[in-house]
Amino acid sequence: MDLGLNGHRVIVTAGAAGIGLAIARGFVAEGARVVVCDVDTAALTSLADTDPKITGFACDVADRTAVSAFMAAALSVLGGLDCLINNAGIAGPTGAVKDIDPADWDRCLAVCLTGQFNIARLAIPALENSENAAIINVSSLAGRLGFALRAPYAAAKWGVIGFTKSLAIELGSAGVRVNAILPGLVAGDRQRRVLEAKAQGMGLSFGDVEARAFSYTSIKEYVTPAQIGDQCVYLASERARTISGQALSICGDTGMLA
Repeated sequence: MDLGLNGHRVIVTAGAAGIGLAIARGFVAEGARVVVCDVDTAALTSLADTDPKITGFACDVADRTAVSAFMAAALSVLGGLDCLINNAGIAGPTGAVKDIDPADWDRCLAVCLTGQFNIARLAIPALENSENAAIINVSSLAGRLGFALRAPYAAAKWGVIGFTKSLAIELGSAGVRVNAILPGLVAGDRQRRVLEAKAQGMGLSFGDVEARAFSYTSIKEYVTPAQIGDQCVYLASERARTISGQALSICGDTGMLA
């Protein structure tokens, strides 16, 4: 299926590895031009070898000075912007709220929520000049269901949904679509680390915590990063031109995060 994204200009934050890289590769496969940023300099170095069609820059989305420099460079490379994927995020601390270090709370919200604001505010003027503009904010199923022992992450991801809905209303008259995607249990090292931390905090084995997590899903398998990329590619295409202001789950029908 030709989604009409040949030459599309795309920015993906945290795009040098994991979910972000899968999203970036999905766009490249459709003929889009992609610029990514990441804090992982080793991943950026590897990206130059494995994916030469993707341009990468170092940037911490919580650092407004770094974001300003990155956005200027990215827009210069692309010559404009058609799609922003706000993917950058961190897992944040695992533990009861009463035990969480306030600095860990602050950092989680700074990256997962404020980081999206930092990027979006500088991307919007360019997006308003696009004939097919979209912002896709990566939230989480934790942003709809909550997540015990992961309150900073869940709070940030709930905030992403509110940010998304507000932006969709604000930018609709300019023809800019804004949606959030809500992955559930995603295959990869990050999900494994989260479940391992939960297991340690609860005094259970990894297998027990994993089985418990899947007991609340209808489709008992991990979501793949490529599936998330597929949804982003579709939402950026003209075929999704009337989809905006939505929080779309990719979760195998998960009823609870535990």
